[in-house]
Amino acid sequence: MNDMFAALEALTDPDPHRRDVAAGTLGDLLRGTALDTDTTRLVVGRLVSLAINEPVTKVRESALNSISEAFNHHHLPLDLVEPLVAAMPTMERELLEHALYILGATHDPQARRLIQPFLHHPDPEVREDARLATAETAASEPEGPTHDS
Repeated sequence: MNDMFAALEALTDPDPHRRDVAAGTLGDLLRGTALDTDTTRLVVGRLVSLAINEPVTKVRESALNSISEAFNHHHLPLDLVEPLVAAMPTMERELLEHALYILGATHDPQARRLIQPFLHHPDPEVREDARLATAETAASEPEGPTHDS
């Protein structure tokens, strides 16, 4: 846990290299199963803030990649990651790929309205990422009523 607290603290370091390393360290923790749901949400919330406010692309990408790792073991709500949407219009393709994956990984049908504008993005790779993210939200919808005969 000390590693986690040190990494959370380093997310605000003036040195972008240290912020990048901290985001990666948090990603390593999120990739495993050591963090409970509440701690995972705390870490992801801080990484979302970093991804939105960070001026250095490499650090933003590390933050987004680390957020993606959290979905390996946790179901996270859309409202936790939804603030990313405000920054998406300014993101490079590589960052959009992560952000779209994250929105889709929530499996929340409400994420579709946030993903939909990127289905018409000028970059075909972004359009494909948006299509895949949309499919993730559709895959989680319950099917219609079933009838027992």
